[in-house]
Amino acid sequence: MRVLVSDALSEQGLNILRQTPGAAIDYKPGLNEADLAAAVVGADALVIRSGSKVTARVIAAADKLKVIGRAGIGVDNVDVEAASKKGIVVMNTPTGNAVTTAEHALSLLMSLARHVPQASALLKAGKWEKKKFEGRELSGKTLAVVGLGNIGRIVADRARGLSMKVIGFDPMITAERAAQLGVELCTLDEIFARADAITVHTPLTAQTKGLINEGVLPKLKKGVLLINAARGGIYDEAALLKGLESGQIGGVALDVFIEEPPPADMPLLKHDRVIATPHLGASTKEAQDRVALEIADQIVMYLTTGEIKNAVNTPSVAGEIAIQQKPYLDLAERLGSFLAQVEPALSPKAIEVECTGKAADLGVKGIAAAAVAGCLSRYLAASMNRVSAPVAAKERGISVRELASSGGSEYASRIVLRVTGADGQTHAVWGAVGADGSPRLLKWDDYEVEAHLGGPTLVIKNLDKPGVIGAIGTALGSADVNVARVHLGVAKPGGALSVWNLDSPPQTSVIETLRRSPHVQSVTIIHV
Repeated sequence: MRVLVSDALSEQGLNILRQTPGAAIDYKPGLNEADLAAAVVGADALVIRSGSKVTARVIAAADKLKVIGRAGIGVDNVDVEAASKKGIVVMNTPTGNAVTTAEHALSLLMSLARHVPQASALLKAGKWEKKKFEGRELSGKTLAVVGLGNIGRIVADRARGLSMKVIGFDPMITAERAAQLGVELCTLDEIFARADAITVHTPLTAQTKGLINEGVLPKLKKGVLLINAARGGIYDEAALLKGLESGQIGGVALDVFIEEPPPADMPLLKHDRVIATPHLGASTKEAQDRVALEIADQIVMYLTTGEIKNAVNTPSVAGEIAIQQKPYLDLAERLGSFLAQVEPALSPKAIEVECTGKAADLGVKGIAAAAVAGCLSRYLAASMNRVSAPVAAKERGISVRELASSGGSEYASRIVLRVTGADGQTHAVWGAVGADGSPRLLKWDDYEVEAHLGGPTLVIKNLDKPGVIGAIGTALGSADVNVARVHLGVAKPGGALSVWNLDSPPQTSVIETLRRSPHVQSVTIIHV
């Protein structure tokens, strides 16, 4: 397996990759988009930091890529949607640089409150202007933390240690949990009105872009200090300049910008109440070693065991769970493929996957995604996996429902796939993992049959009459088609089903001969 590393990575992380049996490491930091698109061809994994731009063009060029690993938290330099459509897992390291980034945000706040960079620059220029730099105490002031994730929680904790009053906003956290963190949960309007300083620790999304904008300026407490060590664009840069010039904003500290590096003549950078650093939030040796080790471990475990950790576009699966889950993922995908081939005219509008027993305990979401992948791969004639299939279903308006049940059947652990077509009809298949770990079909609509799922298979609906199975076997034998297994099932009233596992696919003429038999209702050759 080939691992492409397209950004500078610490030696500790590189050594983990190099020591992985069967791994070939291609270390090419500093590639532009065109060079990265060329280099990614043939790579199984891509490891990046913030420098590489993994665009749709790069992903389109990736012919073998299974996983993209971001050493750091932000994945805005990755086209996650394009990666998901292609079935590529995107991972990050959300906790590796949390302490470092939180400390940097607080360093910016302290520097802003006490004019440290400006005072230092003047003193080094030979000017002693002590009276010019009257600062503010932070003790007793109100700090608003927008985004109470890994970094925001650390900022809040350290700020409380400075005797600051901490308020916060995060739609994903309850007031009770915020209270446990020592944070008073507020609305954004309350934050704007009350905060002496505001620091943001969220991704850049449609909801957070321009969080501080021209319309918000009148709502801000006069003289507020604004810190952004998260992502450029969360604060509208033009609005910041306007707020500084009016005095509504007391000072701004930026570690990130919409355009990086920012233009040299950027007016905001020239303002005397602005301090800025060149995206240093995660730039400590400890953090860089930590995220490099974490992403290297995650990449190796995914490629060798299937463990998914810290993925942003598919459910994470622990290593021991991944091993146990594997036969159920295989079963679910084969059930989807089986149903799509025996019901080729079905145009899916709704897909329901129900897991019982151990299958439910191992994670319904991932198993359901595998079933959807098996199903849609056949209907759409496109290769899919459990990353890309949910995206494809959503794009086509196909609803996907995942159910976990306690059982209530003779099978302790099973998977049921139900697909409803545009005509409102629903077809279903039931399956289980055999004692030998092999995937088994238990039922198809009204036909109960225990059959192995694998390889070229004939699925025949026939009349439940003596001699029919023998005649089918004779026809196959006469055509020199070897039968590995045959499984029989019946449905009420009077219908019969036979499933024939073959060593090789029969010729079309053999299938046509079987279809002409007066006792055969339908013949379908499938590959699962």
